Amino acid sequence: MESPPFYSGQFLLALPGMGDPRFDRAVIAMCAHDEQGALGIGIGTTIANVGFHTLLQQLDIEPGEAPDAPVHLGGPVEPQRGFILHSLDWGGDDSVQVGDKWALTGTLDILRAIAAGKGPEQWLSALGYAGWSAGQLDEEMTRHGWFTAEGDNAILFETEAEDRWAESYRKAGVDPALLAHDAGHA
Repeated sequence: MESPPFYSGQFLLALPGMGDPRFDRAVIAMCAHDEQGALGIGIGTTIANVGFHTLLQQLDIEPGEAPDAPVHLGGPVEPQRGFILHSLDWGGDDSVQVGDKWALTGTLDILRAIAAGKGPEQWLSALGYAGWSAGQLDEEMTRHGWFTAEGDNAILFETEAEDRWAESYRKAGVDPALLAHDAGHA
């Protein structure tokens, strides 16, 4: 049996008309993908009226030096669970390095480090994640719905959330204005 392709370190971009409104113009930073399944963090949408300081205060962590950055809608799975996608200049015991691109941490130590001004240089926060069971993402990739693009730290950390979808397509050489909203039938 042939091994499935692995998408860790890439962005999954929703194609127009994929049929699931939860993923309209979605950009998913893929963090893990193997025979067991896949996990990514949504980076294309922020949660209205929720800033990073709100999250810290709910966890009884003084915001300290942390900017009140937007919090991203990481995905529909476990929306009460928080994650930090960050540069590779910081790592905790439970940080998962995603290739040579970025790291993912979901523990309180990174929140305390950011508040103390000792966290990673670049980071973003998210609530929830996008998850796929074994083989599910591979099967979805055979249908109209997702496009893969190379993961890019400038898009991840320096581009506004609402611009990441179009910018990721442009960087991949695709004009997002020319994407059809409906799949053709032969």
